[in-house]
Amino acid sequence: MNKFLGYIFSPLFYIFFGLVLVIFHPIQWICYRFFGYRAHKAAVDLLNFFLTYSDLLLGSSITFLNQQQLPTDQPIIFVANHQSMYDIPGLIWFLRKYHVKFISKIELTKGIPSISYNLKYGGGANIDRKDSKQAVSELIKLGRRMKEHNWSAMIFAEGTRAKDGQMKNFQVGGIATLLKVVPHALIVPVAIENSWKLVQYGTYPLSFGEKLRWTVLKPLDITNKNPEEIVLEAENAIRSKLNQVKPAE
Repeated sequence: MNKFLGYIFSPLFYIFFGLVLVIFHPIQWICYRFFGYRAHKAAVDLLNFFLTYSDLLLGSSITFLNQQQLPTDQPIIFVANHQSMYDIPGLIWFLRKYHVKFISKIELTKGIPSISYNLKYGGGANIDRKDSKQAVSELIKLGRRMKEHNWSAMIFAEGTRAKDGQMKNFQVGGIATLLKVVPHALIVPVAIENSWKLVQYGTYPLSFGEKLRWTVLKPLDITNKNPEEIVLEAENAIRSKLNQVKPAE
């Protein structure tokens, strides 16, 4: 039934989603060019509000749980699992007061209305996966911006999407690099559930009636821990929330 209804409602979803991207592209341009960072961020936040709740057109439920008292005057490195592109709007919208910046492939900075513009000018890190020096340089620049402005970063530590929802082992590199620049950053795991189910049949049809959930978990105590230990602890916290066992290496 989820697939059948997906055939009916996916076109409506895609039309709305696409219109939101097209409409907010010039809005972002105006806000950034004439009013600066704060106006641009407000436009991006509103963009992602509409993108997040466009999932309602697919009969999805949207639940975001954050019972943590997180500071807004300290950089935070959010560490999350990654299931689909539909993870991202909810993270931007619901965590908006933490000024969360993303690490993205440099290819995404061109050709996608609204999204490419935000990636290019929103303050995140756009990395070339074929150029390790460039990637490290971008992460260092992001860390400096976090330190200067008390911004936060979101790292999908698996390195790629888990298309079947089963978590891959977390990678250390990005978090280790940021911690060298922002050693006082708070490390906060975020567990993402069921967004992979939206695309379990591919881009069409999208699945109807899925229960999308984001849960902010307890910040980690990283005292006297090396990056490998920190990343493993974040991974295990998310696995515990999702009831997933770590695969054998």
